Amino acid sequence: MISWKQSLLCAILVAALLVAAPVTSARAAETPEAADVTLLNRVTWGANEGSETRLRQLGPERWLQWQLHPTADDTLPPAIQAQIDALPISQRPISALFGDWVSQSKAANGVIDLVQKQAAQQAFGQAMNDFARQSATRDILRDLYSPTQLRERMTWFWFNHFNVHQYKSDVRPMLADYQETTIRPNALGHFRDLLMATLQHPAMLRYLDNADNSSGRINENYAREIMELHSMGVDSGYTQNDVQELARILTGVGIDARPEDPKLKPEWQSLLVRRGLFEFNPARHDFGDKLLLGHVIKGRGFAEVEEAVAILSGEPATARHVSEQLATYFVSDTPSQALVDRLAQAYTQSDGDIPTVLMTLFHSPDFAAASKFKDPMRYVLSAIRLAYNDRVILNTAPVQNWLNRLAEGIYNHETPDGYSMQSSAWNGPGQMVVRFEIARQIGSSAAGMMKPPGENAVDHPGYPLLQNAIYFNAVRQRMSRTTLAVLDQAISPQDWNLLFLSSPEFMY
Repeated sequence: MISWKQSLLCAILVAALLVAAPVTSARAAETPEAADVTLLNRVTWGANEGSETRLRQLGPERWLQWQLHPTADDTLPPAIQAQIDALPISQRPISALFGDWVSQSKAANGVIDLVQKQAAQQAFGQAMNDFARQSATRDILRDLYSPTQLRERMTWFWFNHFNVHQYKSDVRPMLADYQETTIRPNALGHFRDLLMATLQHPAMLRYLDNADNSSGRINENYAREIMELHSMGVDSGYTQNDVQELARILTGVGIDARPEDPKLKPEWQSLLVRRGLFEFNPARHDFGDKLLLGHVIKGRGFAEVEEAVAILSGEPATARHVSEQLATYFVSDTPSQALVDRLAQAYTQSDGDIPTVLMTLFHSPDFAAASKFKDPMRYVLSAIRLAYNDRVILNTAPVQNWLNRLAEGIYNHETPDGYSMQSSAWNGPGQMVVRFEIARQIGSSAAGMMKPPGENAVDHPGYPLLQNAIYFNAVRQRMSRTTLAVLDQAISPQDWNLLFLSSPEFMY
């Protein structure tokens, strides 16, 4: 627990945080080293010695190009890759994982004895939770150690944009594949491809009920969220009739885990589309013509879906909505209209090329002057990256627990709008108290991160040294007099780490 003196010093830092955010005008006088660390903290999950060295070697422009267009030179450290490769989700395809879910579910529900049935259902629930934990473990390891940090940040951003909740039905066995084959490969591609990929993934189809959408039994849930959240945005000009027409277009888009094809009329057999668990079943499709956003779409099967995605991706409202979301994530709770307009123009001119939009954002005056309050994900990951650099974490459970305590647990947001990107959602007094406790754990020991899972595992504790070269060469010059005075009152390296990780400057 935090002592009374530590609590008092943290309270002083909170008061400084509430008075004003770190002064951004001072950046004009930053040393090159400080400017590099600032760029790293804004673009990646947080600066550390390894990333600072690489940026200094490449220079800011080449480094940004590398981050926006990752090459084969983005290999994870061997020890991290070995952990990822050892996860069952890395060794088996989604069809096998989903098959496990079906088999275990049937077995648990088929037990007659009530006591045994309860035990079987509990074991089934734990197995399902383990799917999500493994996926979160892989995400966290990549977030902490991947040299192509921007791809990992954008993977988180797009997952949040195309959110699914792990506890909806059978989504948990699908999470790893959703991240691996749908979000991450398209995180730095074209928006149209990303939208199309999410539309075809069973996790999304199950989460937003389109697996139940068929001719004669229309379900509008997914169609509404595509327009309201995923593409055009709220109050962007589409009508309820557009939602209904899109829902008709999406009839027959669903899931089928059976190995054999469905029995179809001869004239429909060539229209069947199956990719893994995804299926477009023409027998469940409404083949009537539709009118979407003023465009007549002829009823002809899955080609209607592809046409609708192209229309939605090319809408000016989509360009503005996506641009505003990116500007909010990287720059400000209330990005300027001028910035959003520039990003929307870049989106339109590049046909929705995400790296083009991001490069426009990163070179904008708004980005250069901004100081965005860290949400819990950024806060926790940046603290670990700076504190432990390339030291290999063997257990991500503490990280997952911290994010849960900070109310931004991985895959835990229940509604499709994703976690808020507004600072007000994360800077309340209760949140800050939890941050201070997590700062104490990260700064005073490895908090179990160096203890492999297992009953007989041996822990390798040890606190980090945050008063390092990055601090003295770059970070210290951004510290206010109040913060430096509080840091001077630390009575031990662990105490100093707590206060540093609790400082207003580290919150941005």
